[in-house]
Amino acid sequence: MSETTVPVTSAAPVASVGRRGRARVALRALQVVIALFFGFASALPKLIAHPSATDAFDEMGWGSAGMYTIGVLELAGAVALLIPALQSVAAVALSALMVGAFVVQLTVFDGENAATPLILMVPLALIAWARRGHNADLLRLIRRRA
Repeated sequence: MSETTVPVTSAAPVASVGRRGRARVALRALQVVIALFFGFASALPKLIAHPSATDAFDEMGWGSAGMYTIGVLELAGAVALLIPALQSVAAVALSALMVGAFVVQLTVFDGENAATPLILMVPLALIAWARRGHNADLLRLIRRRA
């Protein structure tokens, strides 16, 4: 054994680091999947004025302005989910959008697809909670710029 090699006396620390590492990777993968969903499946149809999106927003009475606004907010949230300092805030903001989507689904569309926003809020809440430590980094960045 060389002088710089430290013998491992217990497998427990190595195993716990492995579990934490796997959890971090799984959380990051979840963030990427959610970001892809919001960026492509949700925001893109609104931003390209796909007929399914325009019909829905016309039925709500929000028109193109509402559709583009929601599309931009979803795309911004999707991108922010991938930026470390913004991850938690983005998850909270997207959750707020999902609360609005849930209310709209109940009131305008008679509950059709009302479960979808609620289902999306579960991983968003997990991301917001797990990445809450990044909020201090964000505050430091904001204070430094002010």
